[in-house]
Amino acid sequence: MIDSFAKDNLHGRLRRDRAALLWKLDGLSEYDVRRPLTATGTNLLGLVKHVATVEARYFGEVFDRPSPEPLCRWQDSDGSDQWAAVDETREQITGFYRRTWEHADATIDALPLDAPGHVPWWPEPHSRTNLFAVMVHVLGETLRHAGHADILREGLDGRTGLRAEHEGRIDEEARAAHRAKLERAAGAAASIAPTQG
Repeated sequence: MIDSFAKDNLHGRLRRDRAALLWKLDGLSEYDVRRPLTATGTNLLGLVKHVATVEARYFGEVFDRPSPEPLCRWQDSDGSDQWAAVDETREQITGFYRRTWEHADATIDALPLDAPGHVPWWPEPHSRTNLFAVMVHVLGETLRHAGHADILREGLDGRTGLRAEHEGRIDEEARAAHRAKLERAAGAAASIAPTQG
C-alpha cells in the first residue's frame, strides 16, 4: 500500500514539474528561450534539453530500458545537452522531452519501487540503486531546474508561478514597493551587522 502511494505521489509531482518547466518557454521568442541568462550560460531551452537527457538516461539505461531517443554515451557527454544548437528547433527539443516522458512513464509503470538499477556514472558503492532512489533523484533534478527556469523567466518578463492557471496579473507598483522594502531591510541589517572577515 505505501509503495503504491509513494510511487503515485512521486510520479504525480514529476509530471507536475515537467509541465511547469515547459510552461516557462510559452510566449517567448526564439532568442529569449536560447540566450544565456547567467554568467555560466544557463538558458531556458537548454534547461529543458538537459532535463530531458537526464530523464532519458535515468529511466532508460539505468534499468536496461534504453531510450528510443538517440543519446551519446554518458562517458562522452560534453555539455551540449545544456544549450540548443542553431539547427535544433524548439519543437525538436520539447518533442524530445515529451517523448522522454512517455518512455520514463512506461519504465515507472512497469517496475516496482525496489526494482534494481545501475547508475554507472555514480561512484561506488552508490551505483547500485533502485527505482525509488532514481525517482527521488530525477524529481530533485527537475525541481532544481524548474526553479532555475522560474527565476530566468522572471528576469525576462516578470512572469512567475508553477502553472498558467494560477498566474495573476503582474502588479509592477506592488512589486517595486516590495523590492524597495527588502532593499531597505538589507541596508539596515548591513549597517548594524559586525564586519565579516
